[in-house]
Formats: sequence, C-alpha cells, structure tokens
Amino acid sequence: MKTLLLTTVATFGLAGLAAAETLPQADTDWFKNAQATIQERLAVQPITGTAKNVILFTADGNGVGTNYAIRLYSGQLEGGLGDDYVQPHERFPNVALVKTYTSNGQTADSAPTAGAMNSGVKGKNGMINIMDHVSVGDCAAGADAGTKTFAEIVSEMGKSVGVISTARITHATPAAVYARTVHRDYESDAQVPEGCDQKDIAAQMMDQLNAGVLDVVLGGGRRAFLPENVADTEGRNGQRQDGRNMIEELQAAGAQVVFADTDFAELDLNATNAPIVGLFESSHMMYDLDRTGEPSLAEMTEAAITSLSNNENGFYLNVEGGRVDHANHDGNLHRTVGDGKAFADAIAKAIEMTDPAETLIIVTADHEHAIAFNGYCGRGSNILGLCMQENDSGVEHTGQPNLAADGKPYTVAGFLNGAGSVLVEQALPESPEGEQIASDATAPAPAESTEAEAPTPVFAAPEGRPTVTEEQATDIDYLQQALIPMSSETHAGTDVAVFANGPWAHLFGGVIEQNVIFHVMHHAVTAE
Repeated sequence: MKTLLLTTVATFGLAGLAAAETLPQADTDWFKNAQATIQERLAVQPITGTAKNVILFTADGNGVGTNYAIRLYSGQLEGGLGDDYVQPHERFPNVALVKTYTSNGQTADSAPTAGAMNSGVKGKNGMINIMDHVSVGDCAAGADAGTKTFAEIVSEMGKSVGVISTARITHATPAAVYARTVHRDYESDAQVPEGCDQKDIAAQMMDQLNAGVLDVVLGGGRRAFLPENVADTEGRNGQRQDGRNMIEELQAAGAQVVFADTDFAELDLNATNAPIVGLFESSHMMYDLDRTGEPSLAEMTEAAITSLSNNENGFYLNVEGGRVDHANHDGNLHRTVGDGKAFADAIAKAIEMTDPAETLIIVTADHEHAIAFNGYCGRGSNILGLCMQENDSGVEHTGQPNLAADGKPYTVAGFLNGAGSVLVEQALPESPEGEQIASDATAPAPAESTEAEAPTPVFAAPEGRPTVTEEQATDIDYLQQALIPMSSETHAGTDVAVFANGPWAHLFGGVIEQNVIFHVMHHAVTAE
C-alpha cells in the first residue's frame, strides 16, 4: 500500500511538472526554481528511528526579524543581494512558529524560555527550571519546586552532555541545561541574598560536573568560579565570597580546563575519563567581529561534537549564540548580525559532522527583539545601511536613498526602543534658587513626601531626527535609530521560528508552545 501511494505521488508530481512546462512563464528562473523546490518537498520522508544524539541550537534573541537581518547580511557578505540567500538551518524541511510568552509575561526573558526547552513546562520570567506556582526569588518555596532537565534524563540513559555559549556559561540560557534557580541573577554566591539556602548557578554546575551529568562546558564567565581576591589569567578578579576556587577544584579532579584559543587548540578530545571546561572570559565572550584570543562558536561546536561522539550511547549538546541578544539590546545591528553569522557557521559545522538518520538538530531562539524594518527598499540595500530606492528598469537598487517626510534618509532596519532613540534628553529649566524644575512642577507634592524627588527627564527632538549617511550607518559602532528612549532595548513578544532535521523532526509544524520543543526531543530519544 505504501509503495503504491508513493508511486501515485511521484506520478502525479511528474504529470504536474509536465503541465506546468506549457505555461508561458515556465522558462523563467523563478518558475524553474519553484518547481525544483516542489520536487524536493515531495521527496521528504519522516525519519522515525530513535535519536542517538540531539543538538539544540539557540541564538538568544534571534526571532524571525533578527534572522531575516542575518540572512541578508550573510548573503551580502558573499557579494549577493542578500534576500535570496539561504542559511544552513533554513534548508531544514521541518519548520514551525513558536509562541514565547511565559507563565507571567507577555514578553519573555531568557530564563523561563530556556527552561521551557529543557524541562517541558513554561515558567515565570526571572526563574530557571522552577515550576510557576513559586514566586520569583522565593528560595524556600523553590527548594521543592525544581524540574528535572533533559540533560539529567539523557545522562541517566548513558548519554554525554555538553553546553556551549558565547555568553557567561552561568547566564540564563546555558544555565537552563543544568541548574534550577528562583532567580537567574544568582550566578555566583555573591549574588545570592543572605538567608537564601539555594546554591548559586556556578556551584550547581560544579555539582553536575562532579555527578557526571556534564561532560563538555565551553563559554565565558570565569568570575563566578574564582574567589574575589584571586585574579584570572587576564588579571580580572573573581566574584566568589565563599573562598572556593572552583577552577583549582576542576584541575585537581583531572578536568581539562582551558582559558584561550591556544590551550583550547591543545585539548585532548579523545579523553573520556574527565570533563572539558573552557572559560574564555571573566564575563561574556567577545563579539565575533571583535574576537581575538578566543575560539569561535563553530570551533567550540566542532570540539564538543568530536569529544561527545566518543560515547557510543550518544549525546545532548546545547549551543547558544548568546551575544546576538546583547548586541540587539545595545541597538547595534552590525554586531548582532556578525554574531548571527557565526551562529549559522556553527550550525553548518554540526550538519557536516553528523548523520541526520541518528542526530536530531533543532535551531531556534528564546525570544525576539523590538527590531523593525522599513520600506520600500530596493534589492541589495545594505541591511546595515540606508533604504535605497527601487530600480524600475532593473533588479538592484538605484543607489539613491528613500527620503522620509522630514526630507532625510533612513536605514533599512531600526528599533522601536533603545539607546539610539531619536529623542534626546533635554536640559530642565532652573528655578530662581538654582534648582531644576521637574516637568510636572505644577502638580502639588504628595502630603506625605518628606524628600525632594528627582526631576522627571524630558526627551524631545527639537531639531528633528538626526541625518544619517551610508558611511555612518554601516560603521560597526553605529546604533540604529529607535523611537522610545531606553538605555537598553527590550525583548519583544513576537513568535520565533524553529527549524529541525533528523529523527522525529517532522513533529514540528504549525504554531506551537515553546515547551513543546522539550517533548519532541524527549520523544526522539525514547521512541523505539
């Protein structure tokens, strides 16, 4: 019956192709490429074997809009127009939209979103792998409300586990692989409030390494593992107040601990008797476009897969492009897409090194940012630069920028809020006594007020929106123009995408809740 059905589908596909070839537009590249896509889709068959390995790629803050910007940047780097470029994960046959809201937030924070993917349930903003009946920061209630993580589940199955991030390895997204906490900021004991019995995230990572749950850990964040009076290899002091030197503890236990690209290159990736720990910065790793002395995300991914593949039972690897998020927060699109391209390179490396028959690869994001795109830009407009006019007589833009109603050009991309706001803080008028007058100074002060409140800042653009040139906009340090003034741009509540290939990847489809990702991974490794 199955053979007959496949034969019928194939015959129908060929008949449809023959009919299509008689259309007047059939000789165009657009038409031929679309027909090729249909044939590729007809050939896709679900993979239903048990997944030996699972690799979850998460670019922090890489929603549909940010992914679009990275696509154009990557294509334009190669000399193309950008919009027709295909990133490695965009070739995966299984795609869905993911709803990122949390149990108490319309707009997500990375802690519960990463927790949703690693534990299978949604939680509150600010908490990691803690069930949502607990209040944020409630150490007592959180002690008995932790989830069991996917890493712990597969470790009990005999698999190895790795976690990689370009952020601090104790930051929210990587921490969700191995930790449970009522507050994501408790990265070292210096951040845990007095009276809270919960272990800090770095201490929990040490426990998981000692328990054999974690086998490869690569990222930034040395400061959470060193005492405050001890300097690291770059002269920066640690944060710990309990006196523990966790790096010495790891070395004493036989772990391979590295701090730069030089000793990273000398790792013995065939050793199976002790974990590998790379801590390449005191805080976050450098942006990819600024990186020196540190391995790239692709290099860390290659090393992790090589090491974890020594386990014949398979592995789970979580890879985070953490600094895509940070550059978005800064309103700095250039570094956002630079780290996004590095993230795509890591995915390409994983695809190259694995077999889709036995490895489920999932590519997604925890949330989106308040990024926005202007029109109507001609093709080839630099994603970092000005929105150029469409060419009515050709394909590529005319080289002349579109002008807004204020007579000034504008960039292809911007943000709804952030440090690049076109509204500038204004000087407040002074009273006769020389004190600044608040913008609402006519309102009577509350009767119970005993102290003078700080005046409310006033933001405006009395000289209009700043003029921007192509040269300015494409500078690596340029901050995209934004509307609402904020020191740090915010996340957004819009959907993100999930791309998947490998065993049971076809379970992704439609619009899903974010915690479903865990359940697909769990089904893939337990299906028989």
